Amino acid sequence: QVELAESGGDLVQAGGSLTLSCAAAGITFSDNVSGWYRQAPGNQRDMVARITPGGSIDYAPSVKDRYTISRDDDKNIIFLQMNSLNPDDTAVYYCNAVPPRLSHSPDLGSWGQGTQVTVSS
Repeated sequence: QVELAESGGDLVQAGGSLTLSCAAAGITFSDNVSGWYRQAPGNQRDMVARITPGGSIDYAPSVKDRYTISRDDDKNIIFLQMNSLNPDDTAVYYCNAVPPRLSHSPDLGSWGQGTQVTVSS
């Protein structure tokens, strides 16, 4: 059984920083395209950052240069370091892992339950 568990969401002031973590059981991040998505109220779930088994990384344009995704293969955890947060970053952040052959369909992968990030102005 696959389980992804996010943590680290919080209420933070604009300009602040947060680090999200996602621990996995039953799946190995380094074998999958792993990443972070976010969904604000009334919006669709959008990709924020993702990392391939080989270590290639993609970021959404809105977070590039502010967010950093990383992966600890020994502990099977992925992280999302978020800096210079602004109210537009407020959303539920979800962890995802999908086999490389399905990377264009993340919904076919595994999801965590989400963690709330709220940025106050």
